[in-house]
Amino acid sequence: MADIIQLLPDNIANQIAAGEVIQRPASAVKELLENAADAGATEIRLIIADAGKALVQVVDNGKGMSETDARMAFERHATSKIRQIDDLFRIKTMGFRGEALASIAAVAQVELRTRRPEDELGTYIEIGNSQVQKQESCSCPVGTNISMKNLFFSVPARRNFLKSNAAEMRHIVDEFIRVAMAFPGIFFSLTANGQELFHLEAGSLKQRIIHILGAPYNAKLVSVKEDTDYMNIHGFVGKPETARKTRGDQYFFVNNRFIRSAYLNHAVNSAFEDMIAKDSFPSYVLYIDLDPSQVDINVHPTKQEIKFEDEKIIYAFVQAAVKHALAQFSIAPSLDFTLNAEIQGLEAISKPFTTDKKEAAASSDLFKTFTQKNQAHFIEANKTSELKHWKEGMGSGSLESGVRSLESERNPAALFQTPDSRLQTTIRLLPEKPLLQIHNTYILASTHSGFILVHQQFAHERILYDKYSIAAHHKQMATQKSMFPVTLELPQADAVLLADLLPDLHTIGYQVDPFGNNSFVIQGIPADVLPGNEKHAIELLIEQFKHFSSDIKFSKREKLVRCMARQQAIKAGQLLNQKEMMTLLEELFACNTPNTTPTGNPTYMEFKEDYLDRMFGR
Repeated sequence: MADIIQLLPDNIANQIAAGEVIQRPASAVKELLENAADAGATEIRLIIADAGKALVQVVDNGKGMSETDARMAFERHATSKIRQIDDLFRIKTMGFRGEALASIAAVAQVELRTRRPEDELGTYIEIGNSQVQKQESCSCPVGTNISMKNLFFSVPARRNFLKSNAAEMRHIVDEFIRVAMAFPGIFFSLTANGQELFHLEAGSLKQRIIHILGAPYNAKLVSVKEDTDYMNIHGFVGKPETARKTRGDQYFFVNNRFIRSAYLNHAVNSAFEDMIAKDSFPSYVLYIDLDPSQVDINVHPTKQEIKFEDEKIIYAFVQAAVKHALAQFSIAPSLDFTLNAEIQGLEAISKPFTTDKKEAAASSDLFKTFTQKNQAHFIEANKTSELKHWKEGMGSGSLESGVRSLESERNPAALFQTPDSRLQTTIRLLPEKPLLQIHNTYILASTHSGFILVHQQFAHERILYDKYSIAAHHKQMATQKSMFPVTLELPQADAVLLADLLPDLHTIGYQVDPFGNNSFVIQGIPADVLPGNEKHAIELLIEQFKHFSSDIKFSKREKLVRCMARQQAIKAGQLLNQKEMMTLLEELFACNTPNTTPTGNPTYMEFKEDYLDRMFGR
């Protein structure tokens, strides 16, 4: 019988290896940018066409390569960084394994122009499918200009797995930002389809952070800097008010290399304990410098996951450094009333304080007790009627002011009526029995066979999900035009994402138009969303969408609908009156699937009378 095991041809072996390193255009962007930084460049330009599928080009003014080096760079495991095994544990550069260019050449058509300062002529090399097709001398500037064209042309099956242009472009922007953050002393630019998206001048780390994350961070950064014999840490953390409900702007760099580490994320989160809500995440850009022998970066093909020799020391150090920085700058949670649309809408703020009202207030006994000497603690017993109805005044509009979808003066269940037959529920409420709200989170309602306990946030999330789903897939939602359109400025990465979401936002009632230079104008919002907080709503929607589950079974529109439902739902802890609770239950049981949220959490639990009897041994 003939032998059946044989060596793979080089071009096939390279393509298999490329699968680990070059997964999408953004992977090539990362490798090429890091090579340019390793070459000592002071200016690096990234040029993209068709979201990297047609072209990824990196131009730098680094030290360039000789003709021999230019040719050798495309061989597998060809590197200038390692001579012996010990060098692997002293790595201070970005690329060192000699896989990037070989992998790129295996799955794309590559053109390289490079020249050293001491050479009169440079070298031009053209490679396709791992084969050198042309090599000759050429005239070119000092540095390297490398172009990767037609990614996966030789493996069309892998090209079919690429996402939409907008999705691939977001990955490219993410990789670009990470490298640009790591090297603030280098000029970076990103041009996509002829339009310059980023122009980052060389400068300080804080300038680079503000250029990338946006001007609002300028006054919201706290400097972190601690040096020891074992390791150094420097960078910035956002003040508590910059915390978000999803993992937003969080960047860790170890020896200038971007890394992912849930362990170190936890260290920073613990430093913010009691300063931000438990379900919020702080913003930070932190750099750790330590002896390369104390860290193993060769544990993952993309080198974004690393191992520390002593993780506990790193954890304790990061936590202490962030805590010290926050304490040193006397950071404490602050209330910003200027951004709260509900407070802005109160009569006390929106209506003028007339002379008549001023005189009436000054003549009241309650006012006198706080202005006359020694009266601050004293309220006359027979004058308490002035405080009689304060609770009713607070409760009557608590939910209506925050979530228009539960207005008690209309029948919102009509919004959810569709021709299809609904799931018949066996829950029959007793309308004559009052509803009870427990811990401002759960609603207890009597039924013919016992009682149900409803989670108000989950119930409202199901209601909104059904409404937005109908709008997104069947009937477009009504839009209320803004009398004064709001301008929204976003970081470049978020602007690319929002531009991609505009058609889907329109179906659920948002009218948002591009305004140039990463700006958008919010012309209208869904008819049942409270005006005055449009900007924050869009920003939160983008954050939730970015960090949504990557499960491929969810379409872009489905993700958007789920994010909207989660965002607009009333929250646990919000006080509801009887009408609002009843409206919520009516709407819930008008839904197709009233018993669970879109993510599978139960909206209510049913307790039947016979079960209660058994609990008490009857």
